[in-house]
Amino acid sequence: MANNESVSDGLQSSHGAQASPDAAGGSSPHRAGDQPFFDPVAYGNGPDDSVSDSSENAAITKHSITLGGKKINYTATAGHLVTVDPSSSQPDAKMFYVAFTQDGQKEEARPLTFFYNGGPGSSSVFVLLGSFAPRRIRTSMPNFTPPAPYQMEDNPDSLLDKSDLVFINPVGTGYSAAIAPHKNRDFWGVDQDADSIKQFIKRFLTKNNRWNSPKFLFGESYGTARSCVLAYRLHEDGVDLNGITLQSSILDYTQSGNPVGALPTAAADAWYHKKLGVAPTPTDLGAFAEEVAQFARTDYLAALRKFPATDDATNEKLSEYTGIDKTTLLAWSLDIAAYDSRGNSLFLTTLLKSKGLALGAYDGRVTAIDTGIAGQIDPNSGGNDPTMTAVTGVYTTMWNTYLNEQLKFTSNSAFTDLNDQAFQNWDFGHIDPTGAQKGTDAHGNIVLYTAGDLAAVMALNVDLKVLSANGFYDFVTPFYQTVIDLQRMPLVSQQVRENLSARFYPSGHMVYLDGGSRTALKHDLAAMYDSAISNTAALGRIRALQARKLERVEKPAQ
Repeated sequence: MANNESVSDGLQSSHGAQASPDAAGGSSPHRAGDQPFFDPVAYGNGPDDSVSDSSENAAITKHSITLGGKKINYTATAGHLVTVDPSSSQPDAKMFYVAFTQDGQKEEARPLTFFYNGGPGSSSVFVLLGSFAPRRIRTSMPNFTPPAPYQMEDNPDSLLDKSDLVFINPVGTGYSAAIAPHKNRDFWGVDQDADSIKQFIKRFLTKNNRWNSPKFLFGESYGTARSCVLAYRLHEDGVDLNGITLQSSILDYTQSGNPVGALPTAAADAWYHKKLGVAPTPTDLGAFAEEVAQFARTDYLAALRKFPATDDATNEKLSEYTGIDKTTLLAWSLDIAAYDSRGNSLFLTTLLKSKGLALGAYDGRVTAIDTGIAGQIDPNSGGNDPTMTAVTGVYTTMWNTYLNEQLKFTSNSAFTDLNDQAFQNWDFGHIDPTGAQKGTDAHGNIVLYTAGDLAAVMALNVDLKVLSANGFYDFVTPFYQTVIDLQRMPLVSQQVRENLSARFYPSGHMVYLDGGSRTALKHDLAAMYDSAISNTAALGRIRALQARKLERVEKPAQ
């Protein structure tokens, strides 16, 4: 792949180095001063559920980890913060979070990163246990992780050496719920959700005296759309960010299922499973992906537009890149992202059909039996996707073990890791920075578009760093579609665009579940944090911008 990190010019891959032996420090036993907490409140996850309790309580435990040969003592806090309605200042939601903060650090010198997954309707358990927290689960990805006993281990790729970490569970997920008279459904929408997370962040900054800390966001999947909206709304409320990480982006819903954006991912899957018709077989996945992207935006796009008229040379090249024969491709109208009547991806269920296998949508390296009973299960139905099936068991078991036994937070309520009710009741309407309604067209179709929000906040906060991270094998949010969306976002200034970089990894939707990719992403994150924090002039501009906004917000009308 081209050695060019500009989103406007090309793609660049990152290849993970192994963590050094001295980075795998052990976790110390709990120390005196740990404060376990049992929460008796019942947290319902239905659209009309709520709680009456508005207390803020938490379990607090002490730990240590060695990263890069340096021992870091840290505090883990698992509990709730209460957000308020900004108009009435009355409590409106009780939100569950887990924070990891290094002991003995100064507010101004210690960055703070807020993490969340997507869905919408997902808790933050996936990014917490899999990515850059001090502890992580051990999986067998891309293979199925066998049943218990499972293992957790100290995470040599933890971001704790660069930032304190806060993992947020939106209303209706985890142990988060609306406070009566509000209901969970009141928070289930693009703008409602972003405002809720904004209120949580402001409450966290106030409670923990962190207003003057450098601030970062890390969102995954729908969490990237959330980050775009949230970042702009934080800016409008006087909270300016230093950096944003967009992992596995979906910024323009009108482009979901775009075959041009999906083709390089299909080719990557075919490359991995040795189904290419290209000779000799490419040895560099990054360079091959760039080659396919060039074909996708030229000959392939032209072929899609003029179909059913066909060009045999183009069809042959498409067959070579995807491992699908020309007759089958023609039956699909050349649409590599097409679905059958049951909602199954034609490509994912066809590539290895001769072996009775289907590919995972979230990670095309993962396969599962697609014959008999398993063949009747929609592989795109979330939990039944081969990728999710491969790790669901270890996530469920180790989250309960970690939260209850190590973080010492217990509850009688069921922890909601994924809430289908939130997705089904989600309001995708969106008022963008121009005041225009986004979310549905005249026919009621979803057309959520948030790249414009990102462009707006980058133009206003010219020091904001943005890192876009994608896995080559992710068919849900394809890496090349992310490139297209970022290229097309309405950001005119080339100087500001230089604050945006893109990286691609040999992994899937949950990039961090691949060990080498997690290490490479940590390296890229560290570089972004160092760049944002070492630029003292930029830090000063961000803080001055925040101070001016806060002064305007707090100053009474004349």
